[in-house]
Amino acid sequence: MAVSGERDSDGTGSAGGGPPDGFGGELFRIAVVPAWVALAAVAVAAALGVGADLPPVVRYLPFLASFVAFGLPHGAADHLAVARLGGSRPLAAVGAVYLLGGAVTLAVWLTSPALGFASFLLLTVYHWGQGDLYVLLAVGGDHLRTRGQRLLALAVRGGIPMVVPLVAFPGVYRSVAEATIRLFDSDLVTATTLDAAFRPEVRFALGGGLAALSLVAVGVGVVRGSGWTDRGWRIDALETALLWAYFLVVPPVLAVGLYFCLWHSVRHVARLLVVENDGGESLAGGRIAPAVAGFARDALPNTVGALVVLAGLASVAPPDANPASLLGLYLVLLAVLTLPHTAVVTWMDLREGVWSAE
Repeated sequence: MAVSGERDSDGTGSAGGGPPDGFGGELFRIAVVPAWVALAAVAVAAALGVGADLPPVVRYLPFLASFVAFGLPHGAADHLAVARLGGSRPLAAVGAVYLLGGAVTLAVWLTSPALGFASFLLLTVYHWGQGDLYVLLAVGGDHLRTRGQRLLALAVRGGIPMVVPLVAFPGVYRSVAEATIRLFDSDLVTATTLDAAFRPEVRFALGGGLAALSLVAVGVGVVRGSGWTDRGWRIDALETALLWAYFLVVPPVLAVGLYFCLWHSVRHVARLLVVENDGGESLAGGRIAPAVAGFARDALPNTVGALVVLAGLASVAPPDANPASLLGLYLVLLAVLTLPHTAVVTWMDLREGVWSAE
């Protein structure tokens, strides 16, 4: 059952919940296809060796751009999304979730940075997976008929950006992990733990397990859907293959940075736009600029607030001039924000019927 249906007067969906009819086509046109083109082009260039001699710092530019280009702002309008979906006292509720979730996350990083890094990776698997699951249902996910299938799709889609770079580029992956953990553990007393996590047998077990799950998800989808001609299944299979290829060949810092901005964040922003009636009408009419401008205005105050938090983190855990260390500080900020943001998106999923399945 795809996430679709007209909205009730209270802002929630009808029986199936989710975006109004016709949104899937607009989402496909403005967010899905452009991301396919961008990531495929980068993957082909990387496979051909184009840009292999770029200065390493250039690979960090997408994360720098994400301060203002969808990445950091994509969660900055959570309180408005809750309000538009009929949540009570949205500003106070979301504010409390962010304060509590952010405080708990920071406490974990301060007391056990290795655990903080590992829990951030696991939470990102869930959050990025839930983002892709929503999109799959919106653009035609009739092949995802059961909650089990949807959970499997979530695990596969969230796992690819986190696990595949670990298999293909373990050295870079470890350098970022170490630089991030060193912000709170200068002596890196967790080096033994990292040694175990990056052992070849562990990495390839994770990669092999994810590959098996990917094949199972695609296989079950074609059986439970309408066969090879099912449009939703074809989109799912194509995206799964594209993401595997992309993260196997593109250097991981560049790959994750571009994915964060152009894939995950853009899709979430499009979801937020349709929550608001005016945004939905703008999307349906092909008038994207007014909707995006409105989102940017809504997201600006909390985006600025997040940058203030980043400055505070820098005073607690000052980075050095190494780009990996600077990226590590940004990752800690994202970790602090991701737990409460994921809680809000999970509430949205429940409200919009993402888990309403057989």
